[in-house]
Amino acid sequence: MNVFVRTSAREDVLRQYSYYLIEKDAPRAAERFLEAVQTAVEALCRTPRAGSPRVLEDPALAGLRSWPVSGFPALRIYYTHGGDELRILRILHGKRDIKASLEEEAGEEE
Repeated sequence: MNVFVRTSAREDVLRQYSYYLIEKDAPRAAERFLEAVQTAVEALCRTPRAGSPRVLEDPALAGLRSWPVSGFPALRIYYTHGGDELRILRILHGKRDIKASLEEEAGEEE
């Protein structure tokens, strides 16, 4: 499966990694987070329909699903898939305005 990770999703990962590494002074948690994201994406490649469907009004987000990052229960991967493509749109904490964050991504190119 071809995996496309939006720039904003990469920034989400870097932001969360930096939070654990710098703000929490928890390098082991930062590394566990990166590993957990990679493991989650690999799982989605095997079974992309496993994530929970999310319905938003924006037609550009049709087919949106979410998947938890294991060991980090407040963090979820938001993605779409079609054919042989998995598109990671965002990796967000549950306290964020998920709807607004995702809708600003709608229609943007990688």
